[in-house]
Amino acid sequence: MENSGGIQASLAGRYATALFGLARDEQQIDAVSRSLDTLEAALAESADLRALVSSPMVGRADASRTIAALTPTLGLDPLTARFLGVVADNGRLGELKSIIRLVRALAGEHRGETVAEVASAHPLDDAQIAALKTRLKARLGREVTIDSTVDPWLLGGIVVRLGSQMIDASIKTKLNTLATAMKG
Repeated sequence: MENSGGIQASLAGRYATALFGLARDEQQIDAVSRSLDTLEAALAESADLRALVSSPMVGRADASRTIAALTPTLGLDPLTARFLGVVADNGRLGELKSIIRLVRALAGEHRGETVAEVASAHPLDDAQIAALKTRLKARLGREVTIDSTVDPWLLGGIVVRLGSQMIDASIKTKLNTLATAMKG
C-alpha cells in the first residue's frame, strides 16, 4: 500500500488503516465496503444521524448506545459494527466521513484501483460518473473508483484529484485566471 504511510498520518487515517487491516486479515473487505457505503448513505439521508456524528453535545456513552442500537437496523457487518462502537467509545464519530473515504481508498488500492476524488458544483448522475471513469481509465491504464463530493463554490465544472495530480476544470478557476490576466 503505497499511500498507507501518508494515510496513517491523520487521526482518521489511523482508524481507517486499522479497519482496513482487520477487514483484509479476516477477508471481509467487500462486506466492510458495503457496510460503509450503507453508513455513508444513511449519513446523507438522516439529519439526526449527522447530528449524532458531528455534535460535541452528544456524550460518548449516549453516542455508543445509539450506534449499538443503529447498526443492526442498517444491516452492517459485525466487523464494521464493532469498529463503529470503538469509534463512538473513543469520541471520534466526527472523523467518520474521513474514515469512510480513506478505507475506500485503501480498499481500491488493494484491488489495484486508483481513487479519483471528484468535486463538482452539482451532483453527478450515473451516466456522468461512468463517462468520467472511462476517460480516467483510458488516461491511467487501470480501474478508477470515483469518490464524488459537491462543492457549490466551484460554480460549474469539476475538479479531479488523482493522488498528487489535480485536473481543475471548474468555472471558478477559469474566472480567477481570466481576472488575473485582465489585471495585466
